[in-house]
Amino acid sequence: MHHLSLISLLCLLMVERTTCHGNAVTNFDGEFSASLYQALAEKDNSSNLIVSPASISLSLRLLQLGARGNTLAQLERTMRYDISNPSIQEAASQSRCDLYNSSHGAQLQFTNTLLIQSGIQLQPEFTQNAMQWCNSSLISVNFSFSNYTQFQALTSRGEAGVEVTEASWWDTVPHMALLSSVDFRGTWQTQFLFRGTQNLPFSLANGSTIKVPMMYQSSEVKFGQFYLPSDQRYAVLELPYFGKSLSLLLVIPSERKTPLSLFQTQLTSRTVAFWDAGLRHTKMDIFLPRFKLQSRLNLKPVLELLGISDAFDPFIADFSGISDTEGFYVSEAIHKAMIDVTEDGTAAAAATAMVLLKRSRAPVFKVDRPFLFILRRVNGGSVLFIGRVMNPAEE
Repeated sequence: MHHLSLISLLCLLMVERTTCHGNAVTNFDGEFSASLYQALAEKDNSSNLIVSPASISLSLRLLQLGARGNTLAQLERTMRYDISNPSIQEAASQSRCDLYNSSHGAQLQFTNTLLIQSGIQLQPEFTQNAMQWCNSSLISVNFSFSNYTQFQALTSRGEAGVEVTEASWWDTVPHMALLSSVDFRGTWQTQFLFRGTQNLPFSLANGSTIKVPMMYQSSEVKFGQFYLPSDQRYAVLELPYFGKSLSLLLVIPSERKTPLSLFQTQLTSRTVAFWDAGLRHTKMDIFLPRFKLQSRLNLKPVLELLGISDAFDPFIADFSGISDTEGFYVSEAIHKAMIDVTEDGTAAAAATAMVLLKRSRAPVFKVDRPFLFILRRVNGGSVLFIGRVMNPAEE
């Protein structure tokens, strides 16, 4: 393979016990994805960012199975669907788990692991429903073990690329942990050639310039130019993965001085649908920097901002659908994501891409300034990962 993109994600929701007992739908909702990204992006407009709405949705849906009362109502309003709808449960349990697996192209797998403190009695209905969702498993563990080796092994497998430790994941010992992961591997439909990579300038938001390894390919892609309501122009390019069922959307301002933050506020599912309608097949010379991002995010304030608040309140959270003898609330919501976009191997001769560019009359799409990216399912627009690259030299 000349290109390997490896993305792995672990989303962890901690459910803790308290002494008080609380009294058109798609799998990855586009509006939830946009709202989640905007809430995270507005906290800090200067750094790289990656988040997986797909993985967070998996964990929130598992919580919905056990939520009741206003706790459930808030989750449903935020996620925009009723979890008790049989068609929703069928979609989550069958058509979305390993839908994209292929021995010849992109591979995508969802998994859920429910770690339960030994001795806690769960509602049979919750256990039955949870086990039907996306490669789910339920494992009894003792969270009081100081070394956490029992469930480190469950989450530090090679394909996940994530380790769980006491110091890095939770501040208090939980009684139940919901872990949802998305693992994606794929090759480009048209490969970036090793000999085309060279060090080229990348303009940062502060006006300074750095040199970064810039990959190159010349191919036919879907491309379009659009305008914001304020008349700033921007460009969108879609790079398909092998098989064309998954793709990476790249969005950059046409003018270097236009801040990327202007586009973040306009990002909605309708915007992406508008792009799809306006993209046209075009032969182009494409320059894309290698980039590797990882993030560890505290989702609690973000989810509260989006309308999920009762779940985090030890006095009013209602998860009686998980257990009618325990009073549960969500004590922590931690999200970790990683993306690595590069050739398989080291960069080679620097001059080749410039030579190719001089010989070509094709228009150029050069990602040499801060940009947005969306890794998604082409048909249906399901968002797997979304983020921004402000500086490709930083992880």
